[in-house]
Amino acid sequence: MTGRSAALPDTTRDDAQNWAGRRADARLNHERVLAAAREVFTEHGIGATIPQVAARAGVGKATVYRSYPAKADLVRALAQQHIEWFHELAATAVAAARDDAYRALEGLLEQVTTRLAQDRLMIEVLSGFEGLDQGLGDRLEEILTLGRRQGSLRADATGMDVQILVSGVARALIDLDIRDPAVWRRYARLALAALRP
Repeated sequence: MTGRSAALPDTTRDDAQNWAGRRADARLNHERVLAAAREVFTEHGIGATIPQVAARAGVGKATVYRSYPAKADLVRALAQQHIEWFHELAATAVAAARDDAYRALEGLLEQVTTRLAQDRLMIEVLSGFEGLDQGLGDRLEEILTLGRRQGSLRADATGMDVQILVSGVARALIDLDIRDPAVWRRYARLALAALRP
């Protein structure tokens, strides 16, 4: 999956606009398929198949393929749900950053790493879609700009710094199979401390 995300059409956004006009049974099937996909991929990894998802959802394969012509489209829909969660979190962090950007960034990273520790599927579905949403990078840059102005973050701190520090921590903790959210939060705070002036 990695490296192929840019070629995938963005046809699977799971938002109210796409599903508001659909029949109630179609919306219900859609919700069942996404819930089943989360369960099946959590249990079996991204290597799980559409027939497994359809069976778990209690629908035919054709029902799944109507909404998601390829498995990558279904994975993209799951990734989009995580991206939407990130957007809500980032919006809250930007607002908090106006008072204290360092603490806002720390809180953001603690929440993200807590979820990563508890939801390994999130790591898998997002790993192939690094460029899925540029807006998140813009929000991170807002927080960093505020932190630089407030003097709580290094003058040369960048979004790439945050990404490398956090992804390095995440990779190490995944490799060590550490799932305790408190440990993930601790290392997120230690990584972030590198951006102090």
